[in-house]
Amino acid sequence: MTVEDYLGDAQEYIPSVVALDGDRIVVGWEAMKLGPDDPSLVRSFKRIMSDHSVTADTPVQLGHTTRPLGEVLRAYAETVVDTLRDFQATLDDSSPIEVVLGIPANAHTAQRLLTLSAFCEAGAEVAGLVNEPSAAAFEYTHRHARTLNSRRSGIVIYDLGGGTFDASLIRVDGTTHEVMGSLGISHLGGDDFDVILAECALRAAGKPGVPSRTLIDEARSAKESLVPQSRRLVIDVDGEDVVVPVADFYDAAMPPVEQTIEVMTPLIGTDDLRESEIAGIYLVGGASSLPLISRVLRERFGRRVHRAPFTAGATAVGLAIAADPESGFHLRDKLSRGIGVFREFDGGRTVSFDPLITRETKPDADGRITVTRRYRAAHNVGWFRFVEYDSFNEEDGSPGDISLLGELKVPFDPSIIDVDAVEITHFDGPEIEETVMVNSDGIASIRIAVQGGVVVEHTPKVTLALQ
Repeated sequence: MTVEDYLGDAQEYIPSVVALDGDRIVVGWEAMKLGPDDPSLVRSFKRIMSDHSVTADTPVQLGHTTRPLGEVLRAYAETVVDTLRDFQATLDDSSPIEVVLGIPANAHTAQRLLTLSAFCEAGAEVAGLVNEPSAAAFEYTHRHARTLNSRRSGIVIYDLGGGTFDASLIRVDGTTHEVMGSLGISHLGGDDFDVILAECALRAAGKPGVPSRTLIDEARSAKESLVPQSRRLVIDVDGEDVVVPVADFYDAAMPPVEQTIEVMTPLIGTDDLRESEIAGIYLVGGASSLPLISRVLRERFGRRVHRAPFTAGATAVGLAIAADPESGFHLRDKLSRGIGVFREFDGGRTVSFDPLITRETKPDADGRITVTRRYRAAHNVGWFRFVEYDSFNEEDGSPGDISLLGELKVPFDPSIIDVDAVEITHFDGPEIEETVMVNSDGIASIRIAVQGGVVVEHTPKVTLALQ
């Protein structure tokens, strides 16, 4: 299917762009129609979701005003669902809209819930969430099956989108895909290369400074016209054609490219793919079409680097394969983050971190992870702060970057009515059963059961703002 842009031309995607038209949130091509200089226009708004403290109420700056992130996400989801419904109408099809959603591999629970809730509120039936690199691996297997054999069964997906970078190592056994590891960068993507090129144009014009939105838009168009043979780019800077040597742009763009390779390399383990089980490194995501990226990767890793013919659409093709019950493909995914809890000792004077679920924890056959702890309560109140973490320091027992999954106060003493009104003291308490679960969509939930007492269940709630 295709989508009409504001000029009436057929396009194959809906841009991740949002703006205000009066008081109304508009997204995609309708937002693009307002022009790059519209102060309310925001690109790659989905980057905001990677923040560890994000909620549906997180404000999105749209010019001189803000709107809740939940409202913005729902507006985007409604546009996607309405577009699908219009396409169905041309086929005389009135069946429910069913979708499989792609999401960054490093997305935390709040990000997954926000995405899921937005599309459910928009009227879609969400069949599942699939990590984007995992979906792209289905497309690779479908297209490059001959590269896979008993000696070379691994695929590394290099996924560089507009706002984020993900890399995953996936082992293939027939139609079964098992994710062995995922790493990524939440705030690096094609948008950053647009800014770099715009800054190069300003320097070439003798006007160094902060590029305007219009110039960044010009730079984006110029960047997307690049081919391996390109030697120069012509960019309009304040009405003047400015020539930017491609070599200068590539020199400026090398640091973020090297950053992606540095993040990906631990998944490969070697610079010489001939000595590895890696059948190929597959470049997907719209930003990976930049010729510099495939050139640098091939110089580093050789001929097993393949760029998807439709870099921006490879994930969507993989999602379609994942959604097809007759495709025969099966995915065993892996967490890209861990889950742990901060525990207090000595009446709250000492705090330690207990990693309950790590990246190495494997899901069961249904894609779920369940970890249970049982212990005797030592205080009258349990104060739990469950978090998702991206790394763990074995030496000092501390987690890396964290996002709060849930803060729970649970009465272990059955005589307590209000946990906030009592002092935490030592208490020879009952047995506690503490369970953390992660479902097949990567969404975590917590259950605390007190023997002979209360049971507290917690899943992060996402309530989308009403218009």
